[in-house]
Amino acid sequence: MSAERPIYLDYAATAPIDPRVREAMLACLDELPGNPSSMHGPGRAARARIEAARAEVAALIAAPADAIVFTSGATESDNLAVLGAARGNASRGRHLVSLRTEHRAVLDACAELEREGFRVTLLTPDHSGRLDPALLAGALGAGTTLVSVMLVNNETGVLQDIAALARVCRAGGALLHVDAAQAAGRVPIDVGALDVDLMSLSAHKIHGPPGVGALYVRREPRPTLTPLVFGGGQEGGLRSGTLALHQIVGMGAAYALARREGVAESARLAALSARLWRGLEALPGVYLNGHPLERAPHILNVSFEGVDGEALLFELESLALASGAACSAERGEPSYVLRALGRSDALAQASLRFSLGRPTTAEEVDEAAARVQRGLARLRALAPA
Repeated sequence: MSAERPIYLDYAATAPIDPRVREAMLACLDELPGNPSSMHGPGRAARARIEAARAEVAALIAAPADAIVFTSGATESDNLAVLGAARGNASRGRHLVSLRTEHRAVLDACAELEREGFRVTLLTPDHSGRLDPALLAGALGAGTTLVSVMLVNNETGVLQDIAALARVCRAGGALLHVDAAQAAGRVPIDVGALDVDLMSLSAHKIHGPPGVGALYVRREPRPTLTPLVFGGGQEGGLRSGTLALHQIVGMGAAYALARREGVAESARLAALSARLWRGLEALPGVYLNGHPLERAPHILNVSFEGVDGEALLFELESLALASGAACSAERGEPSYVLRALGRSDALAQASLRFSLGRPTTAEEVDEAAARVQRGLARLRALAPA
């Protein structure tokens, strides 16, 4: 094992819980034992905490509180949006459109719908990772009921022009779902200005607890959704089951912190990301993946020519980072996102995703760049291309 001090640079996979969020959750566990669906005093107190958290989540994306549906995480939110909207609107059409670079939670939900007889069109973005609105317009037809596009790509950090894509969806009569798991708290979001119908959110990407997320569901006009979970009718009938009180309170606390501190924190992360790239870009055979400007502040994805990807990760074991999305790591294959952007299998495999978070310091960024430089030089000396 490496004797170097570990440096965590995988905040896009999960961000450790902020101590202030932990305090809010512990207070909730100690003080509020009631079921939020119960009508007695403890139940009403628990419900009040739920609604306060709902308001905080809504405020971060400039939405009304009653448009927020709590789920177990962004994966469930993606599934509820994609499967629920497709099945709920099947009488109008059975065609969906998405991107080849979407999260597996969307792509696998689309694959399930194909098995049910729906038709799915997966579009390829340009080499920068951005989707041309004209390409989307050409893919829509009379039977298209849903378009699903990520706001911030989880591997490259590329930002999509959601407002422009929404105009295409409105003209084509299709609903628009946006996965904003990597965007919330990192870039400004106004669901009204973006004109989206559905938006998936996560807690643990911005220093909240894992196991909780939310789906924004537009109120007017309200999209038709078929629920995935049935039972007690909680969350407006869209997500039955006893609400995870302390986790929802934690999500609310994390979103409140992001609303108060997000602008300054995003500027700080953007500066650190640029600093890290300056430490890497002068190296030979190093390529930035994704658009150089239209990107989230906390994600930097880089490919390294002439080295084996697994060897590179092993060489840099003191750096906690990813070679792609955490949920796709077990597949052991080159990133499908980077291949869709035109990278070769070799470059896609030899890529690293650096993602920064609230605890990240300039000293850590500089040390990470130095370790990459040393590791790359060592690997290239051992096995020159």
